[in-house]
Formats: sequence, C-alpha cells, structure tokens
Amino acid sequence: MKLYYYAHSGHKNGLDRVKKAVALLKHLNRAGLDTMLLVNDFRAGLVAREFGITESVTIETIQDIDAIAEHGDVIIIDSPENHRGRLEKYCTQFKRVFRLAQSCDDKSQYGEVMLHINCEDEACISSLIIDDVYFEEHEKVDRTLFFLSDSDADKTILSNGDFFEGEEMELLLGHYFYIKYEEDLAKVFKKLHEPEEYIELISTSKRVVTASLQCALEAGTSGAEVVYILTEPLDLCIVEKLRIMQVRTIEGFDKIKYKHVMLDTAKGCHLITQECKTIASKIINNLDL
Repeated sequence: MKLYYYAHSGHKNGLDRVKKAVALLKHLNRAGLDTMLLVNDFRAGLVAREFGITESVTIETIQDIDAIAEHGDVIIIDSPENHRGRLEKYCTQFKRVFRLAQSCDDKSQYGEVMLHINCEDEACISSLIIDDVYFEEHEKVDRTLFFLSDSDADKTILSNGDFFEGEEMELLLGHYFYIKYEEDLAKVFKKLHEPEEYIELISTSKRVVTASLQCALEAGTSGAEVVYILTEPLDLCIVEKLRIMQVRTIEGFDKIKYKHVMLDTAKGCHLITQECKTIASKIINNLDL
C-alpha cells in the first residue's frame, strides 16, 4: 500500500497546497507510511524538496491520479478542480480517499473522508495544517515583510505601488516571479529576499503582510503581527479562524485601512491549530492498518 498526496499547484495556483502537503507528509513518513507527493509542475516539486519532501511526481490534473496510484492504495486530494466524475471512481478503486475541504460547506460526496477547517462531526478530521517549524520559538527581527504569493502573473504588486510607498517594507519574492519583474520590484521595496528564504523570514519577521492565506496562518502561528490582504471573498469559518488568531484583515490594497489596523495593539496569536502529528495520527487510524 502506498499513500499518494495530490496538491494542486502551479504558476496560476501558487504553492499554498504544496506547503500543507509537505507539512503533513513529513509526519506520515515518520510514522512509516510509504508516500509520494503528486504536483502539477516541476517547479512545485523543487519547492517541496526545499521544504523537506525529496521526491514527487508531476501529473497534469486531478483526473490523472489513477495513472500513478494502483488499486488498494490511499490518496489524499487537495484541489478545487472539477474531477468530472473521477472522484467516485477513486472512492471505489482505492483503499481510502481523503479530501481537503475547499470551502466551509464542502462535504463528502462519495464516502471520502474530509479534512476540514470547520469539522462539525466525527466523520471528518480537523485540519488547519501548519508545519511544525512555525510552532518553534524564533527571535524576531524588526522588519515588515510583504509576501503576495508565489506568483504574480498579473503584476498586482506594481499596479498597487502606492500602497507600498513610504512603508519601508521588504519583499519576499515568489517562486514563480520572473527576473525582469524582480528588477522592477526592486524600485518599490526596501529590500528583496529570495524565495528560498521563505521559512526563515516567515518565522523571524516581526510583521508580515500577505495575500496568501497559508502564509498568514504560518506567520500568525509563529507569533508575527499579521495583516492579511483579501483579494477575493473568504468563507465565514476562515474569517473566524483568522479573527481568533489575531490576524488582521483588509479588503484589497487599501492604504488607509492598512494604516488603521497597524495602529491596533496586537494581543498575540491564540493557537487553534492541531499539530500535524495529531492530524497524521488520525489519518493513520482511519486506515485500519
């Protein structure tokens, strides 16, 4: 039996799902399971290696999982893609299927076990997945770090240049940023940091501003003062989790609101996440090994 974890990824989708996959797979590996990460492009596999998972396989879409996995294997799916009926087949073909909920009201469709941020019964597994490194104590550096996401194909940062003017922010580049784009960004920010510095910078920065939900959760867990920029509507259950964790939110690149929330005194993050070790144990228990 092999466990395959499919994390939808790429220059259009970012790497948030890959970061969650790596955090969970490390614990499943330590527990003795034979696992493999499935991603959508070669770059995502390289990033997973940086974070601690050395091997991965690239597939095109969610419909190609059964081209790799075999009957009797276990699969974990984290993807918003239209499975076009393939999920039902997977639930019949494989020993067990786990699926990360993509919204607050996302429910099991064909008997797959849900990993849910808002678990309301014992049929699902509570799963706000944060890597162990962000629970560790780190000395904070007095800087304001900005991380949009791992991609910015629409040049969102440059189109909102006024938001950053005079703020003395340092930019953490995304893994899918182009070199020419980086040259333009250097004119906007106090300092640019390479993508490979992600874990260190999120763990040690005193203030983090981001449009990545996973980054906001990781930085908040690590004890930073976090401002999360909403670029699209969020489900209420996620908004509530951010509120409890003392992650401040603003809609879009609104500089006035940003300055206002930065004046609030942070009360400290109230941790509501389960350690990945606990989540991994619940998955293993569900397999009846």
